[in-house]
Amino acid sequence: MTDQTSSNGVTRPGPLREFWYYFRENRGAVFGFWYFVGFVFCAAFAPWLSPYDPTEQFRAFILQPPVWQEGGSWAFPLGTDPLGRDMLSRLISGSRYSFFVGIVVVSISASSGIILGLLSGFAPRWLDSIIMRVMDIILAFPSLLLALVLVAILGPSLTNAMIAIAIVFQPHFVRLTRASVLAERQKDYVTSARVAGAGLRRLMFVTVLPNCLAPIIVQGALSFSTAILDAAALGFLGMGAQPPTPEWGTMLAESREFILRAWWVVTLPGLVILVTVLAINLMGDGLRDALDPKLKRS
Repeated sequence: MTDQTSSNGVTRPGPLREFWYYFRENRGAVFGFWYFVGFVFCAAFAPWLSPYDPTEQFRAFILQPPVWQEGGSWAFPLGTDPLGRDMLSRLISGSRYSFFVGIVVVSISASSGIILGLLSGFAPRWLDSIIMRVMDIILAFPSLLLALVLVAILGPSLTNAMIAIAIVFQPHFVRLTRASVLAERQKDYVTSARVAGAGLRRLMFVTVLPNCLAPIIVQGALSFSTAILDAAALGFLGMGAQPPTPEWGTMLAESREFILRAWWVVTLPGLVILVTVLAINLMGDGLRDALDPKLKRS
């Protein structure tokens, strides 16, 4: 977005340029951003980037070590798993499932949470109390344990795991949206809109909601990484994606008994999960610094 010139002739940076100025001050956030760009690229073009089909088995190369270890081969740069499947292809293909999990979980939990938060912020006290007490009950349970129970009820699958994780994450968006709405309702521009005759729906979605988006965006970024981590945990426990799906948590579960014989089959998926979650969290910190006016230095 282009720069803007104020009435006194001083040129001010546009919103996008100002955002990038504050965002790039956090070096960890910049690393997280570029890693996330690469992650999205791998997820989008996984079929073309993968050297082999992720489910193809090479029986003559079972537990082939990585290329930098003795006995390794450039045909399988990151080695093979206990069934002779190429680790590089499975890790790249696994990025599609992790990205899909993050997008679906954040979309469901954020959209429903924002609507409930807006309703709670504008609702009568009795309805507000009912909504928030339900959210408090959900938050009273450990998130992974509650997701595990929900998946056990619905049945083990990646789809049911995403639904369960979205339900677990929803209260965070509800509470955050409600708090932002309550703070914005007291401001003059909302009073002016109400006096001008704006209806309740317009006040909620047009007047107030756009001014509540900054913390919600940050929460969405952090929830994205947590969703990937929880989906991997459910996959590791056998309650998420099912074999032979090349999902990172499922890859860990399939290979854990070979950790002493072939370290790479467990270490590489775990390392990818670690770096991905860390990078997205760092990017979330940068979004918070860039979007929160209280954290901006003059």
